[in-house]
Amino acid sequence: MGRDFPWTRPKKCPCCGNWKVWGHGFASTIFQGFDDPLLLKRYRCPSCGCIIKLRPLSHFSRFQSSKHTIRSALVYRITKDRWPPGSAGSRQRHWLCNLKRQVKAHLTEEWRDGLAAAFDYLMSLGRIPVSRSI
Repeated sequence: MGRDFPWTRPKKCPCCGNWKVWGHGFASTIFQGFDDPLLLKRYRCPSCGCIIKLRPLSHFSRFQSSKHTIRSALVYRITKDRWPPGSAGSRQRHWLCNLKRQVKAHLTEEWRDGLAAAFDYLMSLGRIPVSRSI
């Protein structure tokens, strides 16, 4: 739908909490699985200058692949001990390494339910399970 997509305006700035955010145009963003870049709505906080770029709910912030794609690749790797055929291994190795770091940082050494369950649990906590930042 391009610029006509009905984006939901943020209620407040995620950085400073200011209730007023201004429309700040659109940003062309590339996502895996799409031939052309998608136009994402941007907002700007007049108080702190933070730029808020809205994105589809199906994607984590700062990731080009969907949550489903990431989880599916990791589950395939965990269960079959190899990456899915025809996939970019380097990107997926980063996901797995970062998931293990998140588990160590947030779920302690006693986590015994497996990495797939850890992925789901971290998502339920509102975390990005494959993020580099702890």
